[in-house]
Amino acid sequence: MKFQALVLVLATGIVATPAIADENASNPLAAVNNTDIRYQYFDLGNGADKQDAFIEGAYMLRPDLKLKYELHYNSTDVTGTRFTDFEKVSLKAIYFPSQRPLNDTWAIKSAIGLEWILDLGDPEKGIGTGSDQIAPFGGFAFANTRSGLTLIPLLQHFASYNGPTDISQTAMRLIALQPFGDGYWAKADIKAPYDWENDAWPATAELQIGKNLSPGIAIYADFLIGIGSDRPYDKGAGLGLRFNY
Repeated sequence: MKFQALVLVLATGIVATPAIADENASNPLAAVNNTDIRYQYFDLGNGADKQDAFIEGAYMLRPDLKLKYELHYNSTDVTGTRFTDFEKVSLKAIYFPSQRPLNDTWAIKSAIGLEWILDLGDPEKGIGTGSDQIAPFGGFAFANTRSGLTLIPLLQHFASYNGPTDISQTAMRLIALQPFGDGYWAKADIKAPYDWENDAWPATAELQIGKNLSPGIAIYADFLIGIGSDRPYDKGAGLGLRFNY
């Protein structure tokens, strides 16, 4: 029942108004409306893998308030048997308190918000954690008005409030997004969460290369790597199709 109710909420975010042309939806703090259809493959090591097919997108409720949504479906053989199932639904509200120029070259946008993660998986299948979470966060977007480079440092804390798995992670994240000519862009995304329950750093890095085929459609590829001895996966790759509204 939880899943059916939230699918209805997600569906209402598909229809939106035209996107701001100079902002890229790969920036989580961009004031844009989009829906992405994505697939990612993860090499978990020891011959196991995880495949994640998901929909994510955003809808601007107001010029200073954004709703992001995700729905994930997994296939994995991490337990020795391959299982497929829905993993999670995520709803994230982002409020932009201020946006102003810093000088002739840089502008800054601040953001605070709250994410709700509804876990739909089964840990015995190797899918999901079985525990729902809330995750407050805050961050900034520093935009270079000359080169188009955007730097986005974010801090978010994840905490479970029910279920069999105790979750307490504080995640530091740094995104660098650079547009190029002919509609191309590159994005680097480094995530370094600290797991308070297990005293671990399951860090990852992602490189994304994309191209805007038209104002309404873009495609991109992801290249992923796990970092350190606590990494959640060894490496991975993905593809995405984006619809801007």
